[in-house]
Amino acid sequence: MLAAVLLRMTPESYRLAANHSQPGIAVGTLLLLGYLFVHAAEHVLVGHFHFGEETHHEHWVEPVVGTTALFGLLLHAFFDGVSIGSGFLVQPQLGILVAIAIFLHKVPEGFTVASIMTAAGRSPREAGLSAAWLGLATLAGVATISLWPGLVRFALPFSAGAALYVAASDLIPAVNETKGIRMALWVFGGVILFYGTEAVLNSLGF
Repeated sequence: MLAAVLLRMTPESYRLAANHSQPGIAVGTLLLLGYLFVHAAEHVLVGHFHFGEETHHEHWVEPVVGTTALFGLLLHAFFDGVSIGSGFLVQPQLGILVAIAIFLHKVPEGFTVASIMTAAGRSPREAGLSAAWLGLATLAGVATISLWPGLVRFALPFSAGAALYVAASDLIPAVNETKGIRMALWVFGGVILFYGTEAVLNSLGF
């Protein structure tokens, strides 16, 4: 995800803003707003839950914590969908790269929300439905930007900032807290996967 944001989403955002009188300030502002939006959602709306976590450290949580965590993850999933949709509107290759990057953290995210809802006293069925809602929220994000493609020049840098927060402020710190080097190697492996996927897509004409 970090590679997708820094190497493709941000440069494409600058390209889309080429006609702006101050493209650097315009793109930088939207990136910052996206970053701060997720920061506010994580620390104001959702409290102590972090979007990048794969497990919840408490064995039992209050029902309201489960509800707010679900709300925060749904919001995050929606902007994941906006990122994917914006990528495809700009260039199919970009859309595929962003979709792969998001999918790699979307699977553990589903387990996260299910475990939180279970810890909050919800039934297994409700926990499963909560995970399914994340997928629907992502599709809603894709549909929203598809219906209003003219917003892509704003949506792409904003969603890039949101993704940057999750990658740099949640996922990387989680890796740093893990003992050993295995998780750190996964980070480098993700970057290699990004370049490898890009090379394959280039060879296929995307």
